[in-house]
Amino acid sequence: MDKNPHRKSDRLLSVHSLDGLTPDEVQSIIRAGRPSAALIHETIRAEGESELQRPLSALLVSGFAAGLSMGLSLLIEGMLHVQLPDTSWRELLTSFGYSFGFLIVVMGRQQLFTENTLTPILPLLHHPDFKTLRQVLTLWAIVLSANILATWVFAYGLAEVSAFTASERIAFLEVSRHALESDFEATFIKAGLAGWLIALMVWLMPAAGSARPFVIILVTYIVGIAGLAHIIVGSVEVAYLVVMGEADLTAYFFDFFVPTLSGNVLGGVLLVAALNHGQIARELKKEE
Repeated sequence: MDKNPHRKSDRLLSVHSLDGLTPDEVQSIIRAGRPSAALIHETIRAEGESELQRPLSALLVSGFAAGLSMGLSLLIEGMLHVQLPDTSWRELLTSFGYSFGFLIVVMGRQQLFTENTLTPILPLLHHPDFKTLRQVLTLWAIVLSANILATWVFAYGLAEVSAFTASERIAFLEVSRHALESDFEATFIKAGLAGWLIALMVWLMPAAGSARPFVIILVTYIVGIAGLAHIIVGSVEVAYLVVMGEADLTAYFFDFFVPTLSGNVLGGVLLVAALNHGQIARELKKEE
């Protein structure tokens, strides 16, 4: 199997639309134009296959780092909440804090569970066998466990350290309460939309180039300002509520964790991975 997605997509492009041009002319068109869907797909699939081969210890450490980084979203949102006046437009600005953790995680190449509803799924759709399925489920279990553990560590530290004032702690609570405001069905739907947007963000990365930070901020800002449910950011928020005594573990698991995880997975896998794989699957198969 050709491991170079760019070379494979170059062949796809030349075979289907550039007959009669020299290889140098084909390469010039590829560099000047936007990447094709096949090139994006194969770039992400190659990355996914690489992730499936990473040592479990590396996934665990990277996943834990990502969970801690996502805690910064609550921290920055809370700080902005304190500093800005209590007006109708305050949330428009505090929601930019929501993007901060995603920016660090994605640009820092840390393992975030919701990114993995797309990246390792493309290899599974390409090779739908038990071995690949087992690798994907193992990666999911390790990354999700590490992410969630880190969110609880961060939430506990945020609640217990003496570095924050009473007004800042209240702000963290006010920011976090929205995570439990919706019922099971509404949370599931919001989580599906969030999973869809985050997986779309990952799909856009290969074509974004130097605009990657802008794409990350824009997509995750929409998730934040719309009050959508994200399993990792939301885990920091609900864990903070539990530590501060405003919620219990039953609420964390049944009102937040189950509907949010289910919705994120559904949105990422079905609405992005399966659909975007489906649009070029025949093309890739014909080329192979």
